[in-house]
Amino acid sequence: MAVALTSPHPLATSQAMAQNQGSASFPDWHGTTIVAVRKNGSTVIAGDGQVSMGQTVVKGNARKVRRLAGGRVVAGFAGATADAFTLIERLEAKLEQYPEQLARACVDLAKDWRTDRYLRKLEAMLIVADKDVILTVTGVGDVLEPTHGVAAIGSGGNFALAAARALMDTDLDAEAVARRAMAIAAEICVYTNGELTVEVV
Repeated sequence: MAVALTSPHPLATSQAMAQNQGSASFPDWHGTTIVAVRKNGSTVIAGDGQVSMGQTVVKGNARKVRRLAGGRVVAGFAGATADAFTLIERLEAKLEQYPEQLARACVDLAKDWRTDRYLRKLEAMLIVADKDVILTVTGVGDVLEPTHGVAAIGSGGNFALAAARALMDTDLDAEAVARRAMAIAAEICVYTNGELTVEVV
């Protein structure tokens, strides 16, 4: 199991997403774009509302970003919704076990996700953040921390990631960067819309 709290490559999160996108085990991957931005002490996770089945939009205002641990932690998910909710419930249990230790809770979740026969079948990815750190958690046992304060997953993740990285050097704050990056992704990715859920830590 590979667990890396600091990614050696700024696009590691995006590359992990792209590898899973091409896998047959993620048939409904194109339902989501999530981006997380940390800048000037503020952390934001934004997610679009589109849920697609094949070439059909089945919902436009889904909520894919949730607050956990009494609001201290925010999680965004991509992939199968029921699977993502299962993982979020597991993460909440880990956060109760390790309060104020987000990295430890995520590593413990990744270990279970990698080794548990039931959890291994779950088709989802998570971006999790608190006031100090952003982490991407995957089903292959990775816990990745972006080196440039930006992470993204989902079908429009590459577009949102590139846009947010480019906007980090501007005067925009974290929320404005996340919103603009999501708007750019929605203009390019047909599986991403402009109905955003935005949570700030």
